[in-house]
Amino acid sequence: MVDAARSSKGEVAYRVLAEELREGILRKTFPEGRLPTEAELAQAHGVSRQTVRRAMQELVSSGMVYRVPGRGTFVADEAGQYIRQFGSVEDLMGLSLDTELDVVRPLRRQVDVAAAGRLRLASDVVWTVVFRRLHEDVAFCLTTVHLPPDVGRLLVELPEVTEPGMRSRVTVIGLLDTRLESSIADAEQSITVSPASPLAVEHLGCSPQQPLLRIERTYSDAQGKHVELALSEFLPEHYSYRVRLRRSLSR
Repeated sequence: MVDAARSSKGEVAYRVLAEELREGILRKTFPEGRLPTEAELAQAHGVSRQTVRRAMQELVSSGMVYRVPGRGTFVADEAGQYIRQFGSVEDLMGLSLDTELDVVRPLRRQVDVAAAGRLRLASDVVWTVVFRRLHEDVAFCLTTVHLPPDVGRLLVELPEVTEPGMRSRVTVIGLLDTRLESSIADAEQSITVSPASPLAVEHLGCSPQQPLLRIERTYSDAQGKHVELALSEFLPEHYSYRVRLRRSLSR
């Protein structure tokens, strides 16, 4: 059943259903990659077939499913690429559903002038952890996360970020969100292409100077304080990044 509380917060019913189906796809809960029919989904979730149809179109537009007339709707096969659509901080936290964090360099205290500046800190000290992100045992991303000292100390006893080689289905923002006094509220992001760093060459197995997708995100809490700086390098052959943009209908 579609969560009434979520709907009451202003979320349109078809988008709530689309998100539930998206999570089901990521968890591989649909036998043989085939989704239920519109009638079955409408009955199971207590919504109209028009709502189901709009939710399905949302998934088709994002590339997660495709339709075969007369046969049904199927999960898309992207030749080994890891595909996610991101439109919210919750979507980023959802990486824990179907990927693993693999610690390369455990969380430690260090001096990093550039990172401290980006986090708007009074000193040059940050806490830093480096990890790979894997999907079905294939590494597609290397991420370096920098945290303010007071934020980093919240994670110092967690093996998910402090033990070398530790694998777990977590995200750093997910770990922080339950420990911060003020929850993570937004993220500022920039996307570029740059040559692979030495760390990426070592841990992703790519060629020196190979062009990689570079995504930088700065997360802030509800008070506007920067709580995390994440610098990620993605292998383009294993990763596809999609964002759905909506036009405002207000005049």
